[in-house]
Amino acid sequence: MNDLTHPSLANLTQDPPVAVSRSGARILIDTLLDAGVDTVFGYPGGAVLPLYDEMHAETRLRHILVRHEQAAVHAAEGYARSTGKPGVVFVTSGPGVSNTITGLLDAMSDSVPVLCISGQVSTALIGTDAFQECDALALSRPVTKWNAQIRNALQVEPMVRKALHLARSGRPGPVLLDFPKDVQMELTSATTRPLPDSPRPARVPQKQLQQAIEMLQTARRPVFYGGGGLINSGIAACDAFTRVVRRTGAPCTLTLMGLGAFPSSDGQFLGMLGMHGTLEANLAMHEADLILCIGARFDDRITGTLDQFAPHARKIHMDIDASSINKLVKVDVPLVGDCAELLVAMEELLVSQNIAGPDLAPWWRRIAQWRARESLRVTPRQDAIVPQHLMTSISSALQGRDAVVSTDVGQHQMWAAQHIKLEQPGRWLTSGGAGTMGYGLPAAIGAQIAWPERTVVCVSGDASFLMNIQELSTAVQHRVPVKVVLCNNGYMGMVRQWQELNHGARYSHSYTAALPDFVAVAKAFGWQGRRVSDPAQLAQALDECLASDGPYLLDVAVAAQENCFPMIAAGSPHDHVMLDEHTICTSADFPE
Repeated sequence: MNDLTHPSLANLTQDPPVAVSRSGARILIDTLLDAGVDTVFGYPGGAVLPLYDEMHAETRLRHILVRHEQAAVHAAEGYARSTGKPGVVFVTSGPGVSNTITGLLDAMSDSVPVLCISGQVSTALIGTDAFQECDALALSRPVTKWNAQIRNALQVEPMVRKALHLARSGRPGPVLLDFPKDVQMELTSATTRPLPDSPRPARVPQKQLQQAIEMLQTARRPVFYGGGGLINSGIAACDAFTRVVRRTGAPCTLTLMGLGAFPSSDGQFLGMLGMHGTLEANLAMHEADLILCIGARFDDRITGTLDQFAPHARKIHMDIDASSINKLVKVDVPLVGDCAELLVAMEELLVSQNIAGPDLAPWWRRIAQWRARESLRVTPRQDAIVPQHLMTSISSALQGRDAVVSTDVGQHQMWAAQHIKLEQPGRWLTSGGAGTMGYGLPAAIGAQIAWPERTVVCVSGDASFLMNIQELSTAVQHRVPVKVVLCNNGYMGMVRQWQELNHGARYSHSYTAALPDFVAVAKAFGWQGRRVSDPAQLAQALDECLASDGPYLLDVAVAAQENCFPMIAAGSPHDHVMLDEHTICTSADFPE
């Protein structure tokens, strides 16, 4: 046997391993893959071409080519909101990154984890007004949790890992990394230093939790008020929330962003609260003697006039963002931390102390008075499809399906929130804090990419749908079988409603004249489609839409000047609930 062939000796004669040089772009992709990212939404351009060149033969990272950079962020939001994983976006410099600002604002407002990678001109050209240069950091700073510019290839991995961590940790939100073109091409064989360990989570505040438990024991009119933070915290948080609510026997209400965190079919659910919430939810909040706010922030759409909000209630506020506590409403017990951990700890205390709350039967009898008004009652018409009937029909058609519903913004959004039943978290995608028209279709595409086996329906309005109608092409290219149901009334519906109620019915520029034939447009993009205006044909048309094996647009002509009620008018206290144009209900209308 030749000595040089002996395994123990052969290693002595070989050259030491050579470090492999990688470009900054390659390091970024490798880091994303190592972090578990499998999908990117984006649009290429000159300043980001080295990154896209590295994507050319990369089979482990799916790239969804959108038709507008705003839509890329909304699609990433839909992906993130329905999965709990961060959505990732690639865009180029200049107009590429500037087009993302609306999407980043939306993600910031609704606490959605998004990582935006923006190409930038080469470092030597920064500050020279070069072609498609813009100050991406200054532009995005107000609408991101954190942003930074990568200045050399060695910074790529640690900065990407930091960005992903910040997007997901604490109160989630968008982050942006600006990536100059020459840094994308820079080669390095050096390895980067590992990131320092993340700080350990704070301990569960046992003293405050015990205070909360004691307040629950003595409350006669408690209300649980849950928000989008429950959804962001994950299924475990929503499950724990549901168990705690059921154990206490107290009523529960949810914000627009919290829908799905507690099953809508449960008898303890009062429906959504706030400006277009149910009568029972809003009056229960007004008459409560204890409000447990979990993962919500007492925003103006909930409180109405602040100095008249919940005047009789002590308040417990559970939130991961300490800055949200006492920001608008002073609370009695602050609980800072992750909703899942705090709710599990609360449940353990309830069980270990075998706590039985007070008799809530009188409280439920009071609530029954408000429920009897049936504030969401729908009266179908024979001559036209009323929007509320459309939403209840969608809800019925989706029964038995593990469906995800996205919406755009306006009347249709509120009708959908009121009437579509949601039993699980992660099935409701809507723009809350920013109120972004054009959100619905790309968000639905993002969710369908994440969940190809689920039915995904975008409920939109004619005005909102036109904002990102080009994404019909994205759905076809990527074989995304998303469904769009248009609530088509020919108006900017919520603008028209406010003009009618607050501005003497002076409909200044809210009539969307010259609407296209939406079905013809959809078919031109390769979608299937149909228009329906007869109430008798609605159920069959919805069944046809949902049974389609590809993308399908159902254009539903609805009663043009229907208004969305219940409603709390801007500047009114939250117990002044309009049931129609002529009827305002307050708790005083229901003597005990």
